[in-house]
Amino acid sequence: MPAPPIGSRWGRHPCVPFFLLTLIGAASAQTLTFTPVTRPIIEERLKQYGGDNSAREATLKKLFESAGCSGVNLTEQPVKSSKNPNVICTLPAEAASVIVIGAHFDRVNVGQGVVDNWSSASLLPSLFQSLRDGKRGHTFLFIGFTDEEKGLVGSAFYVKRLSKEQKQSIHAMVNMDTLGLSSTKTWPSHSDPRLLKLLLAVADSLHSPIAGVNMDNVGSTDSESFRDAGIPSLTIHSVTRETWPILHSHRDNIGQIHLDEYYQTYSLVAAYLAYLDMKLD
Repeated sequence: MPAPPIGSRWGRHPCVPFFLLTLIGAASAQTLTFTPVTRPIIEERLKQYGGDNSAREATLKKLFESAGCSGVNLTEQPVKSSKNPNVICTLPAEAASVIVIGAHFDRVNVGQGVVDNWSSASLLPSLFQSLRDGKRGHTFLFIGFTDEEKGLVGSAFYVKRLSKEQKQSIHAMVNMDTLGLSSTKTWPSHSDPRLLKLLLAVADSLHSPIAGVNMDNVGSTDSESFRDAGIPSLTIHSVTRETWPILHSHRDNIGQIHLDEYYQTYSLVAAYLAYLDMKLD
């Protein structure tokens, strides 16, 4: 990604792990229940970045299985013109409405591809694990997209194959791309306003640092495939003007990950998904 323009910023505060989160709204307090994965597990999954894109796809499947997603709930979607498939883990619910959480697992040939984007793909199984034991109002789809680096190939293929009814059933698409370089960032100018407002509410309740860094005209990511189809979407990242040169370079390695901020981002996203499940119709 080239250098991004710097957008608006929101407050910076400490964040701690949690099991119950109470959000104070205009009318009443709302308590979310979910089970955060421990930091050692998050870091161990991050370390399994090795290999080419085929190896990373296989590793992602194994991580989903270790998190409890297997059998009919763990599938591969062959993607036309791609060597590797999209990997899809389903957390089913009785309702037909869907929330998608996505991240691409492919990498460029330069560097280790840890930041871009194993940092995000390796969190998908942990986010599934955080939500799997509760009763959910939406079906969650955790998708590892292939060939994002070749032009959003996997996500574009996935969206193109959706029927009109399936597109309408997706109430939110939350994309993660390039985490751990700094505290949590979003792309405000390309975010659905309601999804962004709800994310800020969760961050405020957690006292979790968050800022807006726009990527207009300087990069793209898998949420754009959904946004172009009229599906509400939002991207979570960690890129700043100072850190963007790390991407697609030999500097993209595990040593660039700020583990405290990386775990903060995971904790925020886990809480956010539980909140979306409660708030979205």
